[in-house]
Amino acid sequence: MTGLFLTLAACGAIGTPVVVAERTAVGEVEIVAMSANNVRAANASTYQPRTLPAIFSRTAGTAGSVRGLGAIPEAPYEPENRPGSMPTRLPPDIAPQPYRIGVGDVVVLATAESASTVEALSGLLAAQNRRQGYTVQDDGSISIPDVGRVDIGGLTLQEAEQEVFRALVDQDMVPNFSIEISDFNSKRVSLGGAVRNPRNIPITLAPLNLSEALTAAGGLTASNVEYASIRLYRDGSMYQIPLATYLETPSVQKIRLKDGDALYVDTNFDLDQAQAYFQQQITLRGLQQSARADALSQLNSEIGIRRNELSEARSNFSARVQFDAVERDYVYIAGEVGQQSRFTLPFERKASLADALFSEGGGVPNASGNIGEDYVLRGSGDGRGIRAWHLDAYNAANLVLATRFELRPNDVIFVSEKPLTALSRVIGEVAASVSILGI
Repeated sequence: MTGLFLTLAACGAIGTPVVVAERTAVGEVEIVAMSANNVRAANASTYQPRTLPAIFSRTAGTAGSVRGLGAIPEAPYEPENRPGSMPTRLPPDIAPQPYRIGVGDVVVLATAESASTVEALSGLLAAQNRRQGYTVQDDGSISIPDVGRVDIGGLTLQEAEQEVFRALVDQDMVPNFSIEISDFNSKRVSLGGAVRNPRNIPITLAPLNLSEALTAAGGLTASNVEYASIRLYRDGSMYQIPLATYLETPSVQKIRLKDGDALYVDTNFDLDQAQAYFQQQITLRGLQQSARADALSQLNSEIGIRRNELSEARSNFSARVQFDAVERDYVYIAGEVGQQSRFTLPFERKASLADALFSEGGGVPNASGNIGEDYVLRGSGDGRGIRAWHLDAYNAANLVLATRFELRPNDVIFVSEKPLTALSRVIGEVAASVSILGI
């Protein structure tokens, strides 16, 4: 029996894989213990994870436009299919126009008191320098005591002043007043998304530009400039401005806004959030507009078509990954682990030893795996040797190092078996050989 045991040992029948610092067929093996400093040194090796590709295949979306609704804008990108650079679609320039008084605006008539006008203008003032506000009604008129209704809707301040002047003269009053707007309520721009104070911003006598609107909403809160964008919905069309472009381009910051514009600051290409916000704004504005149904239908069609395109592209990419038609980077897991396997390094981030060992590897079995003999085998850059990074996890605190140790393509993770496991297997092999030989 002793002679049989020695014979099996000599021929390697009872040998088990181990990592030894010696010269091998692939060069010198150097064992390096994992420590905080050594992990930082290992992670310093150059490696750029593979990136998610742009939309790579033809989709079923139409290249034309919806009849009667104008050209369909390109869809904003979602993070699963983000491009190298986000496209910019700027709205057309708006010619400056004088402010025209609208429904809801509050007009102020300011009059200085004098002996000749107090009695004639008793309906306008009761004390020196009194300011009396009048709200523009639904029909565009204001109601002045002792004068009657004066239609000023749609007029500029100068035109409205002339209209009020004529009304006072018709009532045999001596006009001595000035007119201004105290509250601007008829023209608004809505702003939501990644801003500190989402709100409706009134348009006043001075034209409102994009930077002023964002400032009025408390400023931006987007932390990732690279993937954030400003979307503008105007007159049935959607425009997109990457946040980086906005911050770097003064002319973009000065884009003039107009009544009814809806702005949404998006941080992650989320079509659903933008659509919900724009639909809400269209609904609120649509209560005063007969074209509400058409605007909603057009918006849903535009975003629906683009969502289908993005969904199809993602499905195509998933199919290619499933059929292994996409170039990937791999790590190989061997030894006494729950499942010997091939671990695929993820897109656009670096994986750790813990990621591979406790996912695809299935962990280290308590009964047979030697948690103190975990290795990451990595070939040298010149192909003349191997560095074996050794993790001794008998002290469980050292497992933290596994979460910090970054993997590289073609690394081999190896876990040795416990000595008792090796002995048990030797005994099993000897017993099987004895049984076969009939000893």
